[in-house]
Amino acid sequence: MKNHRAPWSTLLIIVSTLVTLMCVASAAILFFNTHGAVQWLTPLPLCFAFGSALFTIRGYAITPDEILIRRLFWTTRLPRAGLQSAGTEPDVMRGSLRTFGNGGFFSFSGYFWSKALGSYRAWVTDPRRTVVLGFTQRKVVISPAVPEAFIRDLEDGTGMAPKSRD
Repeated sequence: MKNHRAPWSTLLIIVSTLVTLMCVASAAILFFNTHGAVQWLTPLPLCFAFGSALFTIRGYAITPDEILIRRLFWTTRLPRAGLQSAGTEPDVMRGSLRTFGNGGFFSFSGYFWSKALGSYRAWVTDPRRTVVLGFTQRKVVISPAVPEAFIRDLEDGTGMAPKSRD
């Protein structure tokens, strides 16, 4: 198994920090400025922050059969069956529309659409280090620390030819 880190971009750090501070401030405002039945809302902003943090992407791993996306407490598995291409494409998410997912609170993850890729799934922490994985029926975007090393490790022993959209 080959492991690859998922470093956070400056944008992800800033957005996550600001939104977390907003959640804490909202909880404090609710706690100190509400009374009675409305005070049950106090923990909601903190639950939102905690729930979003659970989906943090810690890294990626490559096994002979799968690509693993490591989260805080679980792993999302992408079977390598049907993987047809893999290429480094920095900033490929630029101009994408988020159709369902998270746009920068602990990760850029979920379902997106762009002119370049069409519909795709993303598990990204740094939009400048993106790798596009082309499967038979879908496209996936991830962001390992060193995209070229990830591609090289993915190709080792698979016979998969490298493919880049550059």
